[in-house]
Amino acid sequence: MTHHIETAKLVSLNIGMPKSITHGSKEVLTGIYKQPSQATHALSTIGLEGDGQGDTIHHGGPDKAVCVYFEQRYAYWREKYEEPFDYGAFGENFTLSSWTEGDLCIGDIIQAGDVILQVSQPRQPCYKLGLRHKLPELPGHVQREGYTGLYFRVLQEGHIQAGMTFEIKYKHPARKTVMEANRVMYRDKDDIKGIRELLEVKELAASWQEHLGARLTRLQLDQ
Repeated sequence: MTHHIETAKLVSLNIGMPKSITHGSKEVLTGIYKQPSQATHALSTIGLEGDGQGDTIHHGGPDKAVCVYFEQRYAYWREKYEEPFDYGAFGENFTLSSWTEGDLCIGDIIQAGDVILQVSQPRQPCYKLGLRHKLPELPGHVQREGYTGLYFRVLQEGHIQAGMTFEIKYKHPARKTVMEANRVMYRDKDDIKGIRELLEVKELAASWQEHLGARLTRLQLDQ
């Protein structure tokens, strides 16, 4: 880890059910509007009790059971856009202290109480993040900076409450950080070596394996 910080606090647990919002001439369903909760919530392999996604094809599922963002990133966005950006503003379920995308790696295993989690992929911000804040450029900005947050899969179900301590129990030996995965996905898209190394991490989410595998095939054909 960049700063060798083994633990973090769940500074905010955020939930929200899907709601319909206007996008151009149509209505879209989104679960991006998360609000902090002080209650204890059951966490299963498909997500938090009381939470939901509007687009279950691109959001949710075992590889994306929990969306995570980092407390440290909020100062950057508040200064950049001069907006309050309260916790949950990036549609995350967990707002975690101490860590960032440079500290956690694909395949790392985290424990909080009786819950065991694993880093599966970076979060991929979509246009709905821009809609929520009336900042259409925000998703692209998030990708360029690599300040995406990430997703956890749930290895052991249990209960979660704001204030709990999260501890790294296993560091994946490949040490492919979430920031490195973002670099390969969004910036250095023709980095064949980087793609191959990332694909060697079997714990990488299936959708990322499929996308990067297809890109690798195209790049190799172009050589």
